[in-house]
Amino acid sequence: MIQSLKEKSDVLPKKAGCYLMKDKNDVVIYVGKAETLRNRVRSYFTGSHDTKTQTLVAQIADFEYIITSSNIEALILEMNLIKKYEPKYNVLLKDDKSYPYLKITNEEHPRLIKTRQVKKDGGRYFGPYPNASAANETKKLLDRLYPLRKCRTLPDRVCLYYHIGQCMAPCEFPVSQERNEAIVNEIQSFLNNGHHEVRADLEEKMQAASEELNFERAKELRDQIQHIDAVMQKQKMMATDGTNRDVFAYAYDKGWMCVQVFFIRQGKLIERDVSVFPFYQSPEEDFLTFVGQFYWEDTHIKPKEIIVPPNESASYMREMLGIKVLEPKRGQKKELLNLATQNAEAALKERFDLIERDQERTVQAVERLGESLDIDPPYRIEAFDNSNTQGTHPVAAMVVFVDGKPYKKDYRKYRVKDVQGPDDYASMKEVIRRRYLRLLREEAPLPDLVLVDGGKGQLSAAISVLQDELNLPLPVAGMAKDDKHKTSQLFIGERAEHVQLARDSHAFYLLQRIQDEVHRFAVTFHRQTRGKSAFSSVLDDVPGIGEKRKRKLLSHFGSMKKMKEATMEDFRQASIPEHVAEAVMEKLKDE
Repeated sequence: MIQSLKEKSDVLPKKAGCYLMKDKNDVVIYVGKAETLRNRVRSYFTGSHDTKTQTLVAQIADFEYIITSSNIEALILEMNLIKKYEPKYNVLLKDDKSYPYLKITNEEHPRLIKTRQVKKDGGRYFGPYPNASAANETKKLLDRLYPLRKCRTLPDRVCLYYHIGQCMAPCEFPVSQERNEAIVNEIQSFLNNGHHEVRADLEEKMQAASEELNFERAKELRDQIQHIDAVMQKQKMMATDGTNRDVFAYAYDKGWMCVQVFFIRQGKLIERDVSVFPFYQSPEEDFLTFVGQFYWEDTHIKPKEIIVPPNESASYMREMLGIKVLEPKRGQKKELLNLATQNAEAALKERFDLIERDQERTVQAVERLGESLDIDPPYRIEAFDNSNTQGTHPVAAMVVFVDGKPYKKDYRKYRVKDVQGPDDYASMKEVIRRRYLRLLREEAPLPDLVLVDGGKGQLSAAISVLQDELNLPLPVAGMAKDDKHKTSQLFIGERAEHVQLARDSHAFYLLQRIQDEVHRFAVTFHRQTRGKSAFSSVLDDVPGIGEKRKRKLLSHFGSMKKMKEATMEDFRQASIPEHVAEAVMEKLKDE
C-alpha cells in the first residue's frame, strides 16, 4: 500500500495546493496545504516520522489534491475543506471560527468593523483576510485615517475617539449623508487596491523618520506598511458576493479527457469533482455532453451560474440547463477557470504517469517471471490455496491475475467434498481436478501458468492431476513460504526445480502479491464456512430453531461471540420469540 501511494506521490505537480488524505472507507481523515505538493505529500511515505504521523500514515489508503495559485489560496482552501469534512487528524479550524472580514455597516452613520460572518444585510464586506493580526492593524490604520463612527450605540456626549480625531461625533454634531458617503467611498477605494497612495505616503514618512534618526517611529511606520501588504494580498478561492456557482474546465490527450468541476458555495470553494474518461467525439462535443449529464435528473443541484471555457456550445448549455453560463475572459472568474484547467491537466498527466509506472510493475513483471521460469509470458495466472482447521471444514480458493493485476470476476471458492481429515495434497488434487475438468468441458481458455500455495508436495499433487489424469501440459509452480509466512522459494515442473528470483525484482513482488491474495481469499472463505457451521451445530438441538431461524440469527448477530453476549432485547430485535430466545441463551450458557 505504502509503495503504491509513494509512486502516486512521485508524479504530483510541483505546485502549491491542498491535499486530502483518505482511509480505506474513502473518508477524509486529514487535510493539509503545501507550497510544493509533490515534496510535501511524498514526505509522508518516505523516511521516519514521529508516532503521531506514523498513526496517520498507517491509515492512509488514498489521497487527492487541488492546485492553487499561491500559498494564501492554499491556506484559505484548507480552511474550507477542514470545515466541510472535519477530518479527525486536523486539530485547527474545526470549530465555527473563520477568517475575518472588514465590514462597512449599512447604517445612517456607518461604522468600520471586523466580523467573521458575511450576511445579506446591505453592508460592504472586504476579505477574507487569513492574517487576522494584519487585518486588525489595517483597521486601526483606517480608523486613524477615516473618522467614521466608532460606538455601537450613540452616546449622550462625545467620547475619546472624537478628541483624538478618529470620529466626527454624530452623537453631538450634525454629520451629512454626503460626508459619510465620501468617507465610505475612500475606505472602499483603499480596500479595493486603492491603498497604493496611502502606502507611498507611509513610505515617505518612514524614510523621513529614518533620516531624522527617529527609528522607533520608522519601525512603527514600517510595521504599518507590512500589515497593509499582508492584508491586501489577493486570493481567488473565496469571493464576497456569496454566489453559488460551478466552474467547469477540461483537458484532453491521447484519447482521454479529464473534466474538473469546482463547487463554489456562498463564495467558497468547498468541493471538487474529477472525471477521467475516454472520449470518442470532438473534445467540445463530449464536454457539452458531460455538462448536460452532470445535472441530468438532478444528479447535482444546479447553482445560480456556471463558468466554462470559451466554447461554441455555451449557448446550447444555457438553453439545456436554464441557468446563467459565463465564459470569462478576465478577472477573478477567469482566474478560477484557469485554476480548474490546471487541475484537469495535472490529473490527466497523473493518470498517464501512473499507467506508465503500472505497466512497468505489472506487464513487465509478468514477462520477467516468464523468462525466469523459461516459459512464455504468463499473462493469465491462476493460483490455488487450501484452508482448514485440523482437517475440519476444508475449503480451497482460486484467484486469477491477468496482466499482473487481480481479475476478481474469475475468482472461485471450493468446498472440499471427497477428502476426510487434514490432507492438503488430496485437497489440492480434488480442487485442481474440478477446476480444469470444467474448463475442458466448457472449452474455456486455459491459463498460462498455474500456481499452488505450498512446497514440493502440493506441486507434485497438482502436476499429477493436470498431466497424468487430464493430459494438460500446463506450466505449474509451487510457492513455498518461510517461517514468517512470506514467499521464500519458487519451484517448477515435475522435478520441482528451484527458481531464483531477485528479492527486489518486480517479478518477485508480483509473486508475493499473488500468494498473499490467494491466502487471504482462502482464509476468509474458511472463516465464513466455519462460522456458519458453528452456528448450526450449537443451535441444532434448541427447540423452536429451524433452518429459517438459524439464518435469521446468523444474519442478525454475525458471530457466536456476539450472540453469547446478547440480551433478551437483542433477540426481540431479531424477531425471536421470548421462550425460544431463553432456550438459545441457556444452550449458549451450557456451551
